[in-house]
Amino acid sequence: MHQPNHSFTNQAALLATFLLPWILISGCGSEARSQNAAPPPPTVLVTTVHAGDVPIFSEYPAQTYARNTVDVRARVDGYIEKWLFRPGQEVQAGETLYVLDKRPYEAALDQAKGNLAQSEADLDYAQKQVALQQAQANLAVMEANLVKAQQDVERLDPLVKADAASKQDLDAAVAALGAGQANVNANKANVEQARLSTRTQIASMQGKVDALRGAVRTGQLNLEYATIQAPISGLIGDTQVPVGGLVNATSPQPLTTIVPLDPIWVRFKVTETEYLEFKKRGNLTRSQLTLVLADGSEFPHKGLVENTVNQVDPKTGTLELQARFPNPQHVLLPGQFGKVRFETDLRKNVVLVPQRAIQQLQSTQTILTVGSDDKVQLKTITTSDRVGDAWVVEQGLSAGERVIVEGQLKVRPGMSVHPSPYVDPASGKRGA
Repeated sequence: MHQPNHSFTNQAALLATFLLPWILISGCGSEARSQNAAPPPPTVLVTTVHAGDVPIFSEYPAQTYARNTVDVRARVDGYIEKWLFRPGQEVQAGETLYVLDKRPYEAALDQAKGNLAQSEADLDYAQKQVALQQAQANLAVMEANLVKAQQDVERLDPLVKADAASKQDLDAAVAALGAGQANVNANKANVEQARLSTRTQIASMQGKVDALRGAVRTGQLNLEYATIQAPISGLIGDTQVPVGGLVNATSPQPLTTIVPLDPIWVRFKVTETEYLEFKKRGNLTRSQLTLVLADGSEFPHKGLVENTVNQVDPKTGTLELQARFPNPQHVLLPGQFGKVRFETDLRKNVVLVPQRAIQQLQSTQTILTVGSDDKVQLKTITTSDRVGDAWVVEQGLSAGERVIVEGQLKVRPGMSVHPSPYVDPASGKRGA
């Protein structure tokens, strides 16, 4: 059996006894040095603020509406024979929507045309002046007879004086001359009467023909009105009268409605003070409006304020503005809610500070800045307008200062920090 070396074991124990205090002393000293060493300064993210011109945008709740909604109504009475559209369909001006039973109007038109043809024939007869011509012919015969009677008297008178003819023949010729003159006078009166009668008849027939031509035109219009067409282009609603239903031209209820979608109109309200400020700056009708939809997206087309209502609402102290937006794809419908945004001011040479850098305590706003010695400073500021995720600083901050955007909770005024540039996650810009 192997025997242990007692001499070696005793030497190792003695060495351990001698070195242990030094090891303990050395360890305690290292721990003390570690506790007394200053920790590294905390890292904060900072951005350097700059002065510049900043457009100020304002947002207002808004609602879309259709300005020129048209009620489709019947112009004649009748039963609906055809219904040629679907509710919610886009229709074009002139497109056929309903067809009424045309048979009564076709019959009325045929009758009016027949009456017109008869009256035109009567007018043509009157214009030919047949009665007048007959009276004039009779007058011509009487005048010829009168001339002959006059000649007979002139021939017999010298013969009677010369006893070459009987006095009885002369008396008969004189009597015939008187009768002939009477007949001529009577026929002249007949001619005048026929002329007046013919003139009156022609005027009467002409009036009757004109009236019947109007009746034919009315019949044609009624027949055309039996086909009901879209008066404008737009989105059509549901029908209020089904196929087979009776429509009435005087009914207060429309058959359907058509809403024009391009352009679409948007109404929103501003306060009386805002309106006066806009008028002073003259930017009310020049500013392009952006429409923010209910889902937060922006409508791709810009709008312009076209009208204002004619008075301020005394209950709310607001004035309604009306803007027009192009809507070629018919994305917007009347009645949708959203917000309008437009530039209301241009602030010159102002400083912006990110919203997340501001600490709010009751009515006091403060920020933490990093000086040239990398030490934290507490500053009280006054802000005004909001621009996106930043605020315009009116007092308490100058251009060129470094503002802590992230890390405010781990520092305090007077502490040294390690500043690092803040990178905006939305824009990717570094706030050096």
